[in-house]
Amino acid sequence: MSSTIQALPTEVVYLITAGEVIDSLASVVRELIENSLDAGATRIVVSVWAQQWRVRVADNGCGMNLDDLQQAASAHTTSKIRSCADLWQINSLGFRGEALHSLTTLADLEILSRPANSSGGGFRVVYGYGGEAVVVEAAAIAPGTIVTISNLFGNCSSRRQGLPTTAIQMKAVQASIYQIALCHPHVTWQVWQNDREWFTLSPAATTGKLLPQILHQVKQGDLQELKLELPKPNKALNLVIGLPDRCHRHRPDWVRVAINGRMVKSPELEQTIFTGFHRTLPRDRYPICFLHLYISPDQINWNRNPAKTEIYLNELTYWQEQISSAIEQALRINSVNIKEAVHTTRVSKLIKAAEEKGGYHVNRPNSEEENKPLNSLKAVAQVSNTYIVVEHQNGMWLVEQHIAHERVLYEQLCENWQLVPVEPAIILYQLSPAQVSQLQRINIDIEPFGEQLWAVRNVPALLQQRDDCAEAILELSWGGDLQTAQVAVACRSAIRNGTPLTLPEMQTLLDDWQRTRNPRTCPHGRPIYLSLEESALARFFRRNWVIGKSHGI
Repeated sequence: MSSTIQALPTEVVYLITAGEVIDSLASVVRELIENSLDAGATRIVVSVWAQQWRVRVADNGCGMNLDDLQQAASAHTTSKIRSCADLWQINSLGFRGEALHSLTTLADLEILSRPANSSGGGFRVVYGYGGEAVVVEAAAIAPGTIVTISNLFGNCSSRRQGLPTTAIQMKAVQASIYQIALCHPHVTWQVWQNDREWFTLSPAATTGKLLPQILHQVKQGDLQELKLELPKPNKALNLVIGLPDRCHRHRPDWVRVAINGRMVKSPELEQTIFTGFHRTLPRDRYPICFLHLYISPDQINWNRNPAKTEIYLNELTYWQEQISSAIEQALRINSVNIKEAVHTTRVSKLIKAAEEKGGYHVNRPNSEEENKPLNSLKAVAQVSNTYIVVEHQNGMWLVEQHIAHERVLYEQLCENWQLVPVEPAIILYQLSPAQVSQLQRINIDIEPFGEQLWAVRNVPALLQQRDDCAEAILELSWGGDLQTAQVAVACRSAIRNGTPLTLPEMQTLLDDWQRTRNPRTCPHGRPIYLSLEESALARFFRRNWVIGKSHGI
């Protein structure tokens, strides 16, 4: 009886491999760009003709000599690894040696290249099916490489039919370029679509300075960037966050994680980020956060899937702890290591309102201006028994007393959720089974006390002395987890707006507030303070004028 198991033909093996690596226009762009970055490119031009299934990527990288060009598209050829041991020391974006060969299986491939140190010209190579060089000729080209892919999936029409519309594919191309650009902010990007310039990205010193070019509604002053060199060797962390009192998203679509220059999917690290912003944003809002980890290559296994977006990461718990600590540090307002950017939008609105009531117009404050580190806040006065006027070395703030105190109490409750007995018991009337179950869920001691009556034997310590304790317990019975209950207790227990405070009371509140982990917003996500910077005040009051001239002398 003959065997039913047979070796696959080589061309079938190549098609299977190609389908894993190249599945769309976006994957073509990604693979070619990664090659450009591995070649040290600082300028990359991407051109896409989606309806013609054609892509071109040109760069100013190190280029290839003729010998390298002739074998660049052969199966499993790469300049980036040599042995099994090299798989644990990967510092490049590519290493499998599959992309160019896969492209020759699915499309027409042409490469023009010239080494950066070459005194002669470059060469043009056209590759046949399987990666063989079928045309080799001299070509006039500047140092660098130009790769052109034509007739993508031409030999696999079903693949074309199964892909999304052209508009959706181009959106995926743009997203892929954006993700790579965030990891490599020093690169200049020029992207063309159908021979028309589509978008450009200018190089930036840091990812935080590049991000507003990608998220246009976010301003530089809305972001906080933090770079940390970690105690362990060859490890660092770069964090860019949208300050929760200034910007956030309707969807959880802008929490991004990158490792060693590549965007990756890491549900564990992403959840750590979401947890770090818990109770700093309004309901159903999500943070803006880009996290870039720099890790010793031997701590990562990139060889998990062809797209290299899923990895095996050693010491996951260590990195989760570092990320949580970094987010906490970035959200503070009194750290000596972090500058406080001006509230550009809010200051501009206030000054605009003041201009309309005044008789003259003033120059806007510079949106790029930043303050010196804060050392202390000094309570000066109270406005409408609601806002505390605060002086600091760079101007003044208005702090809303209720939500500042709410933040203080909430964090105290999170650290020490204490229930204390009450005597006599608090009697509640006509509770539903769901309400009773809810109170028991947050460890409230409650028991029947007659028909339709319930006795509550203990309460959160903050509520014990309040006249409205029964109303507060009733409020807690309506649902939510323990953290929701802590927010409700903090909100009810905080200083009410309209309450007059003495200067010492205001100062105590400010001191307690500065020490919180997340002082920018209350647990509901509302901003706590408004910054009026000295520079903005100086512009408004024309302190740059010469006194004599300002009086018409």
